[in-house]
Amino acid sequence: MKFPVVIHKDADSDYSVTVPDVTGCFSAGSTFSEALENVHEALALHLEGMVADGDALPQAKEVDVHLGNPDYEGGVWAVVDFDLTPYLGKSVRFNASLPENLLMRIDEKVNKDHRYSSRSGFLATAALRELRSEEHTSELQSQ
Repeated sequence: MKFPVVIHKDADSDYSVTVPDVTGCFSAGSTFSEALENVHEALALHLEGMVADGDALPQAKEVDVHLGNPDYEGGVWAVVDFDLTPYLGKSVRFNASLPENLLMRIDEKVNKDHRYSSRSGFLATAALRELRSEEHTSELQSQ
C-alpha cells in the first residue's frame, strides 16, 4: 500500500516524518532520503504492534484529504510504498470470476492510482474497506 507521508525540517533538527493515516507513526532522519527510508522501519514496528493488539490495519488515503490539517502545514509530501501483506496473514491463492468490464476498470484504477501496486492489492484493499465499514456500522448499531 502506498502511504502519504509529510516531512518537516526545522532549523538545527533532523527531518521528521509523519504518517497521517497511521496514528502515532513517526520517524526521522538526518537527510531527506534517510528520513524516507527510516519510515519503513517505523511502519513495520507500528503495524506489528497493531496486529499483536488485534487492531484493524490502517487504510491509506489520498494526500488531498490531509492538506487542510494545520499539523502538516509547511511540510513536504511524499508517498511511501509499504507492503501490508505480511500483516494480513498467509497469502492464499484462489480463483475468482469477474465480469470483463469490471476487471478492465480495476486494472485501469491500479495503473492510475498510486495506492495500489496490483490487482490483488486493489481487491484486498477494497475487501478491507468493506469489512471496516461493516464493523463500523455494527458498532454504531450496538450503541
